[in-house]
Amino acid sequence: MILHRCFAWSERAREQEPDGPLWFPREYQGDGRHDNPDAYGCLYVADREASAIVEQLARFRTQRLIPGMLERRGLPLALAAVELDDKAELMDLDNPRTLSKHALRPSLVATRKRTITQPQALELYRGRAETVGLRWWSIHESLWTNVTLFDRALAMLRLAGIRRLEPGDPALAEAVDSLGMLT
Repeated sequence: MILHRCFAWSERAREQEPDGPLWFPREYQGDGRHDNPDAYGCLYVADREASAIVEQLARFRTQRLIPGMLERRGLPLALAAVELDDKAELMDLDNPRTLSKHALRPSLVATRKRTITQPQALELYRGRAETVGLRWWSIHESLWTNVTLFDRALAMLRLAGIRRLEPGDPALAEAVDSLGMLT
């Protein structure tokens, strides 16, 4: 399965080094939907490029796109395609049976309250060692699938490609359009 990650990229970094495409940035985590940096690092990826970009640009909704929006910590945003081994087990939080089995409700999975989603993720992480991540729907477009990969997925990941995110990129144009941003 090919998944996409939009992140601050250092072109000098090796794949698993800080600011590399397969680096799990634990030291910067704590505010994200499924963050529990004391237990694991995670990568937030998506089933389509535009969804990964939207996650990075959502705070700029309805604004005019300017070059500085395509940087984080002085590094350019990049789009990596990562291949997750087909044998990898993802817990599907869009599946009613999964939700029922874990006594979860869609409204509690989709909430933006991290005091709810982070403990859920930690419990799911601890509950099944074979699970390498969580599948869930994007709050920006329910037809898009987002995936939170736990750091134990690293051995099942391979970098399939990477490119710097620049104006004119078709996936960026789709993301900007989805957010109602001006170019």
